[in-house]
Amino acid sequence: MSLESPTASAPRSRITAWLDRASPTAFSTYCIVAAFTTYFCMYAFRKPFTAAEFADISLMGLSYKAVLVAVQVAGYTLSKFIGVKVIAEMPAGRRAASILALIGLAEVALLGFALVPPPYNFPMLFLNGLPLGMVFGLVVSFLEGRRLTEVLSAGLCASFIVSSGAVKSIGRWMLVEGGVGEFWMPFLVGAIFVMPLTLAVWMLSQTPPPSAADVVHRTERVPMDRASRAAFFRRHALVLTGLVAIFVALTVLRSLRDDFAVEIWRDLGHSGAPSVFAISEMWVMLGVIVINGGAAWIKPNRSAMLFSLVLVLFGLVLVLLSLLGRSAGLLDPFMFMVLIGLGAYIPYVAYHTTVFERLIALYGERANLGFLICVADAAGYFSYVVVMFAKPLLVAQSYLSLFTLLSFWIAVGSLAIGAVLLVHFARPTNASSAAAEPLTSTVS
Repeated sequence: MSLESPTASAPRSRITAWLDRASPTAFSTYCIVAAFTTYFCMYAFRKPFTAAEFADISLMGLSYKAVLVAVQVAGYTLSKFIGVKVIAEMPAGRRAASILALIGLAEVALLGFALVPPPYNFPMLFLNGLPLGMVFGLVVSFLEGRRLTEVLSAGLCASFIVSSGAVKSIGRWMLVEGGVGEFWMPFLVGAIFVMPLTLAVWMLSQTPPPSAADVVHRTERVPMDRASRAAFFRRHALVLTGLVAIFVALTVLRSLRDDFAVEIWRDLGHSGAPSVFAISEMWVMLGVIVINGGAAWIKPNRSAMLFSLVLVLFGLVLVLLSLLGRSAGLLDPFMFMVLIGLGAYIPYVAYHTTVFERLIALYGERANLGFLICVADAAGYFSYVVVMFAKPLLVAQSYLSLFTLLSFWIAVGSLAIGAVLLVHFARPTNASSAAAEPLTSTVS
């Protein structure tokens, strides 16, 4: 079973040849299943430990779980910074094998987490996060630059919405019903997903490169060397700064809700079954995917860009309305978590499906989506690490208090920046003048 991804000139497998001839529905279904399953499985190696509370352990007076989350995200963040170069420059033929190698290293780190006695095992979660931060950029590289990229990316993004809740439910079941210890549980959950991960990555490796028609509509996607990355950023510095600032805020919001879901649900007074994580995220996923996937049917790149920014603003308004509804006693804990999850994930997923994809196409850049996502993710997760270490200074009461406080200010600040960006892209001269800029050289 070969994991070498097909290129325009390389021999093609029967599956690749079939995908070249397949209908848009069949092609999309295949790619979504492969990408969704790959990234769903990756979460089984990243998130299960957050289903535990580690309540009986502390490190230098800090909550041990907060330390574990912070060090894993620190490794994940460093991985994103590394990915700015590695993902941007990686040739297509190495992507699939790289995904399996990176996730394999993460599972070895989880074994170390189980074997090294606490509290000295926390560095193992740094090593666990270090390879995983590059996986998303590799997976999305199979999907970008196509007329159906929004649909394919929406299917991929469904995985990181629903998978986190699902693997936490599995982990919580192991702890509560299976009698598995908190330190062995993450490794065992990962082991369950090794075989489906391998199959999904193989499926992903069979996808053909974008067609000639895709290139006409979305521009050619190519590796980017250091000079071309720097030149790209200089040309679009103001726009990228504004877009990344919002993305940073959204990353902090959705990560806090995700990593401390057990504590937030508890503080809300909801002590339901472990399945509550998966059920709430299923509703969030359905709403987010239906809303964001619609951008694929908007052909003009500028119109799609405006649509995506409207989605960002809509999600931020929904965050504020969710906070208001809970404060007024109009929302029960389940509805509050679903609605604020929708508010966080609608704009967050819009970035992955449409914002960066159409930005490249709108400006006619010969670039790649992995570069922009790694830049934004690196900034976002770095900020989240800062929040984790500053948490005792920000609020002493609970994670719910911190979540509520940050949600309000994130929504207000991001709405202001988003409104400015919407006005900017609504002026046709901004798109046309940027598109006229010369292109830089790229890695061949």
